[in-house]
Amino acid sequence: MAASELTHPQVEDLEVGSVLLALADENRRRVVAELAERPDEERLCASFDLPVGKSSRTRHWRVLREAGLVYQRDAGNGLYMRLRKDDLDRRFPGLIQAAIAAN
Repeated sequence: MAASELTHPQVEDLEVGSVLLALADENRRRVVAELAERPDEERLCASFDLPVGKSSRTRHWRVLREAGLVYQRDAGNGLYMRLRKDDLDRRFPGLIQAAIAAN
């Protein structure tokens, strides 16, 4: 794996506890909700309007990625992410929709 390559859990390794913990934060739920509006599109991480500093944003992105909620790609000039909707729906049917609806 290259130094800039990010690690993502396999679908079978996704754990409901990690996903729910990641979704417990209001800012991360908002990001997931925005990504769910267009699940097939990537977004530049910097395009999200979060009321937190850069280091907090970085932590939010890492939590979302490590929980398996998003796929991130380092393009050199920016970090992009998209929701792992198909993977999440296969592993935890209806969970993402329920979390977004409860927001």
